[in-house]
Amino acid sequence: MHANVEAVTARIKERSKLSRSRYLDQMKRAEEQGVHRSQLSCGNLAHGFAACQPQDKQALKLMNAVNIGIVTAYNDMLSAHQPYERYPDMLRAAAREMGSVAQVAGGVPAMCDGVTQGQAGMELSLFSRDVIAMSAGIALSHNMFDCALYLGVCDKIVPGLLMAALRFGHLPTVFVPAGPMVSGLPNKEKAKIRQLYAEGKVGRDALLQCESDSYHSAGTCTFYGTANTNQMVVETMGLHLPGSSFINPGTGLRDELTKEAARQVIRLTKENGRFTPLYEIIDEKTIVNGLVALLASGGSTNHTLHFVAIARAAGIIINWDDFSDLSAAVPLLARVYPNGEADINHFQAAGGTSFLIRQLLAGGFLHEDVMTVMGQGLSRYTAEPFLEDQRLVWREGPTESLDSKVLAPLETPFSPDGGVKVLQGNLGRCVIKVSAVAKEHQVVEAPAIVFEDQDELAAAFDRGELERDFVAVVRFQGPKAIGMPELHKLTPYLGTLQDRGFKVALVTDGRMSGASGKVPAAIHLWPEAIEGGVLAKVQTGDVIRLDALAGQLDWKVDPSVAEQREVAQPIVRASHMMGMGRELFSPMRDNVGNAEQGASVFLYSEV
Repeated sequence: MHANVEAVTARIKERSKLSRSRYLDQMKRAEEQGVHRSQLSCGNLAHGFAACQPQDKQALKLMNAVNIGIVTAYNDMLSAHQPYERYPDMLRAAAREMGSVAQVAGGVPAMCDGVTQGQAGMELSLFSRDVIAMSAGIALSHNMFDCALYLGVCDKIVPGLLMAALRFGHLPTVFVPAGPMVSGLPNKEKAKIRQLYAEGKVGRDALLQCESDSYHSAGTCTFYGTANTNQMVVETMGLHLPGSSFINPGTGLRDELTKEAARQVIRLTKENGRFTPLYEIIDEKTIVNGLVALLASGGSTNHTLHFVAIARAAGIIINWDDFSDLSAAVPLLARVYPNGEADINHFQAAGGTSFLIRQLLAGGFLHEDVMTVMGQGLSRYTAEPFLEDQRLVWREGPTESLDSKVLAPLETPFSPDGGVKVLQGNLGRCVIKVSAVAKEHQVVEAPAIVFEDQDELAAAFDRGELERDFVAVVRFQGPKAIGMPELHKLTPYLGTLQDRGFKVALVTDGRMSGASGKVPAAIHLWPEAIEGGVLAKVQTGDVIRLDALAGQLDWKVDPSVAEQREVAQPIVRASHMMGMGRELFSPMRDNVGNAEQGASVFLYSEV
């Protein structure tokens, strides 16, 4: 193992010793109690299988069949989740072939950040993760199930499902992906048209056509944002079937992988094979493997929040220093937009997860000695699935990259580090993703321009007030303030100004998109402004230095002046408290933890 990976893993284990022990004790007690279906009263059980087909009802009456609980994030507004409409029937049929039963235990909400970007609904997005976890918990609380399948793809959905799954970690568990849409308009062309629209050089018709040509069918969006990062890390954590993350929807291979997920989770139950509950799969080594995959692939900054919350659900305590120290050692081996021009389908064709995992194992960056849903050893994930005479088989994946512009070998990485860093200084702690930021843009020292809303920055751009070097401070955007929305609307404006030769950067206690790009963005800053963080003292004209190379974020104001500055109070925040359901989430805003704690409302007693 690489020394940095060993060191980070060891300190996570030490830091988590007590909380992890308590978690494992809780899971073992739940395992010993077993599924209570046999202990349910006749009335309870009758309700539980009233709508089942006769053969399923008979199996559940006799207690001799495995019952799979399906938790689904299906809705047909999300392109990535629309394929799940067909999954329950396939899963039920596959279960019956093995003498078992599958029931949809419940659905969870699934919002599309692509629809809500820049809209009021985006202020519910991060909190939807915790709502998803609670909804999945309700689904499984019926205690009718011997194992579980989780159907989800996108931004907050997979983290929320995984947080819930870990609280039911005594159950064998498999995650079931749906795959990306086939390639449409290249992402670089889409970004170009977005910037032209921001500059007023093309109209809305051209912009809408561009977006429609890019997001054009069922399946995950093809850029490497949070949704596809979810799939990458979940597979590397051994929770998917090998090679299943990026197979397109509507194909024979996709359908067979879906059916096989049902068969495999049945094999993991006590009744049908080696009992492998989720708590045996997710441990400190598995969490580190997920972090390494995130960094080596240039994944979403959103996971600096999500991974912390996921790990805590398993009694494992990680922080941003773990990300940063791993990032300093883990090479960047993938270039997928916004870190390159390729999309996720090109990544898959170039060798995909099997090649990436093979390289990272060879370099000692991944722990091989982990349990997966396929059994012991992560090396099982260097294989790729294929159909032979309509039968699902796995063959060893490529040993060489099939496109070195998309997937690099260890010997010639795109970058020697993973591109996620911690910045700290007198403004607080935050993270920055630099894998898509050119070296010449990684240090910016310029006067601040303070905004409380991304629309304010857009309006200033339209008025021609931003034609200069500056650091955009967009504050009162944190989880306690307004739910920490992604500030995706800023990207084309700041990108345009950078292209015009100005030195620009962003500092915010909010989030950027999982597709954070070429402009240096210090995000997730805490303490957040609404809690009296130093960011609330910054005034327009103050000089800020963002130095991603040195890991520093400094407010260049004399300490005596800073001490006398009053903490600004938000002006526009009140307009974010009501409407579009935001009033329903005020308890979550009041009780959420800080960004480095995962921005979660859950405070597990054992953590």
